[in-house]
Amino acid sequence: MQLGHLTLETISGGRFKTDGGTMFGVVPRELWSRVFPPDDRNMVDQATNCLLIRDGEELILVDTGYGSRIPDSQRRRTASEEGEPLRVSLEAAGVSPEDIGTVILTHLHYDHVGGALSEDESGEVVPVFPNATHVVQEGEFERATSGRKELRAAYSADWVTPLADAGLLELVSGDTELRPGIHSIVTGGHSRHHQALFLESDGQQALYIADLCPTTRHLKSLWCMGYDEEVLVTRRRKAELLGQAADGGWWVLFDHDPDTAAARLERDPRKEFTVAEALESL
Repeated sequence: MQLGHLTLETISGGRFKTDGGTMFGVVPRELWSRVFPPDDRNMVDQATNCLLIRDGEELILVDTGYGSRIPDSQRRRTASEEGEPLRVSLEAAGVSPEDIGTVILTHLHYDHVGGALSEDESGEVVPVFPNATHVVQEGEFERATSGRKELRAAYSADWVTPLADAGLLELVSGDTELRPGIHSIVTGGHSRHHQALFLESDGQQALYIADLCPTTRHLKSLWCMGYDEEVLVTRRRKAELLGQAADGGWWVLFDHDPDTAAARLERDPRKEFTVAEALESL
């Protein structure tokens, strides 16, 4: 996709499955299963639609998928891909990890930060993108490394401290322009310091909404994930941002939708928002 002078491309961080109930929280299975049919284990398909942004010679990657370091038991349970799917997808796009100059992490859950690290032949944990500055909200980093018991299911310091130790982290605070034409919007909701990205170039706009609205099945404000840390914030902020996108004709980019990488939306008095135009991949 061409967005002004920015070129946007979907990069897969790997497919996997997760329990359908966790993806829809308090929404009854009878309702969500109509739009997202589960398998016989109640699991639904998920993508990790990372985003490659080409700005002239500069290459920027948004999120990194789950990577190669998840436990075998988790890989089997979630039907996650073997190896390093992110690296494979980048190579198919003609990009090597060393070419990436910036990695922007929307938040630090494993399926977004996991692909930033791998293990070398000796078993040492090393950065996948050794020449990249990894940008993350300071509050998100603090929570991910806090060791607080109630956060352990969501975060592991092991996913991010090696980046800090290597001097590859750039911590930012609040809404800010991360790179020319790339603006962070701290949404909260899914995690307290979760950030979406607003992209603007030559009068064209797109919104990488990340886990505030992971798929086109989550357009309704009340249809939120069970993983959301602050679900009432998710409901409010999702409606606000999707409304701005619909009114402004922005493309909305979905990080976990297995069928739709981007869509333009329109308001609907009954459903809140519907898809007016969709792209399977960028």
